Amino acid sequence: MSDSLLPYAVKTAKQAKKAAVRVRRRVQRINTVPTLGTTVRPRPMLVPVHLSILGGRTLNVAVPLPDGEEDVATARLELVRNAERSSVPLVRETTGGAVLLTATVALRHATAPAAAPAARDDGRPGALALGSGVWRFSAVLVHSDGRETRADLAAPDQRADDGPTVPSPPCPATGAVFRPMRSVNGRALLKVSGPARQAELVDLDLRWDRVTVHGRLLGRRLPADQYTAEAVRRGTGKTAAARIDWDGDTFTFDLPLAAMTRRQRTERTWDVHLKAGRTRLKVARRLTDVRNPKQVFRTPYRIIALDGGSVVRVHAYVTPAGALAVACAEFTADEDA
Repeated sequence: MSDSLLPYAVKTAKQAKKAAVRVRRRVQRINTVPTLGTTVRPRPMLVPVHLSILGGRTLNVAVPLPDGEEDVATARLELVRNAERSSVPLVRETTGGAVLLTATVALRHATAPAAAPAARDDGRPGALALGSGVWRFSAVLVHSDGRETRADLAAPDQRADDGPTVPSPPCPATGAVFRPMRSVNGRALLKVSGPARQAELVDLDLRWDRVTVHGRLLGRRLPADQYTAEAVRRGTGKTAAARIDWDGDTFTFDLPLAAMTRRQRTERTWDVHLKAGRTRLKVARRLTDVRNPKQVFRTPYRIIALDGGSVVRVHAYVTPAGALAVACAEFTADEDA
């Protein structure tokens, strides 16, 4: 490297280091909550080897057995929020000479229907029901003489991850979110949020005579049959209604392509909604860990022949935010010339 370029290289390296520090601090602020009020005196902390939520609903924890605690008979992991307390057994495992206390348990929001019994046939715990709020982790060690010792869990380092998946996706079954966080004093916390009101896109049937939308309504506040489906053209507010079929909270409808493309040979884009009174819910794919749905859930263009004899060109796709959008226009022979 030329001596004349060395100062620029040093300056660039310093700028990159400062940018990395800013990003790390920002990630820590986003995932940090104030210290929870408690009357319990400060406890020792165990630094987890692993703490994560897999697939949006499975808690995985592994902590080392503290030195001098070899006489521990049983152990359990507790999640505490105010006066509420839930627990799951910690299993002793030996890995590479190290003794770990591990737990793997499915989580569900307290308002969601139970999908598993309290205990499974293999002896492992069933789904753990947690209400909305912030829960504190605690490890309880029970010694051979019945004495109990407690320790909080330290929060793992928060990484600035810009990969293809998000770090805390919603539960794909219920839409609830279980998000590991940290307190300002370094304790590990779990923030639980109930499912948001939304119309989840489950599938798209791209046929040669129609496009059929399949979805689920989550967090609804009105009876499902009060919701109607419609396409709204961007920039104009023009709407085209669709007949919707319900099966519980599951819905199916065909896009009203005839109304969306009538006398319209220039391609226009429409958003798809469920509507109840003054409430509009965009039909969207949100129950996924994909950071950019548009890049992953790709769909082809279709040339569709409608019942009235017209032929339309349709591209039903998901936006980067996961919302369902439809670009369509009447198809003429001139366009193929």
